[in-house]
Amino acid sequence: MKRIRTTSRILIGSGLTLTALAAALLTSGSPDATAQPHQHGMTSPVRATTSAHPLGKPEADLPKPDVKLQPGRVALVVTDPQNDFLSPEGVTWGVVGESVTENNTVQNIDDLFTAAHANNVPVFVSPHYYYEHDHTWKFEGALETLMHNIGMFDRPNALDLTGFEGSGADWLEQYKPHINHENTTVVSPHKVYGPETNDLVLQLRKQGIDQVILAGMSANLCTEAHMRELIEQGFEVIIAADATAAAKIPHYDGYEAAYVNYRFIANAVWSTDQTVDAIRNLPQSH
Repeated sequence: MKRIRTTSRILIGSGLTLTALAAALLTSGSPDATAQPHQHGMTSPVRATTSAHPLGKPEADLPKPDVKLQPGRVALVVTDPQNDFLSPEGVTWGVVGESVTENNTVQNIDDLFTAAHANNVPVFVSPHYYYEHDHTWKFEGALETLMHNIGMFDRPNALDLTGFEGSGADWLEQYKPHINHENTTVVSPHKVYGPETNDLVLQLRKQGIDQVILAGMSANLCTEAHMRELIEQGFEVIIAADATAAAKIPHYDGYEAAYVNYRFIANAVWSTDQTVDAIRNLPQSH
């Protein structure tokens, strides 16, 4: 499974985001940095302030809605907990490994799985697979092309598990007991980034879920795309910010770009510790 190549390390993050500039502006450590309010908009400046950023960086002083988890309504959703993202042998480790390590992402996702199962919170996994017929697409975006070129998440087809065990498309080994748990629903695969192409929303609705704790990979791609679509679908979304990570290349930091959008869009952005505490303190449903 050693498929990492120098070219993939360099190219996997190419064009990852056009919001890196916004990330730099909002996360700058300058205590004098303020945003000038629009004359018809904000009435006070946005201040740089200490926050729960996983790496201890300051962020803009934005509203923090009071989100309370509700038993029977909340679920954990994890995107792409697969080797190609989270294993040092995966094809993207050369560009995501630093962020995964900094955020302690692998263990944080594990802690969320454990807390959810221990407290009867349903778990949903939204995987990413590419089948042989997906390689016949007539047009693709930059990263779709790259993922296909490096064989990321490849499987023969939906029913053929030949070569799956231990492959880049397989689950990270330490997550297998969690994902094979009776409390876990593995939905159909998303194909680009968001859940518009799989049955995640249907499965959540059918189980009466309207609150989602979101974690997984990759922060500014599949995880952010899931956040955006779930918000549009009327779900309350809580991001476990250090239970995700993203590619870092010269001039671009996918995680910082995602973090800005998490704070702008999600109902709440918590650390894994905060999220685990909230799960453990859920009122017992009857």
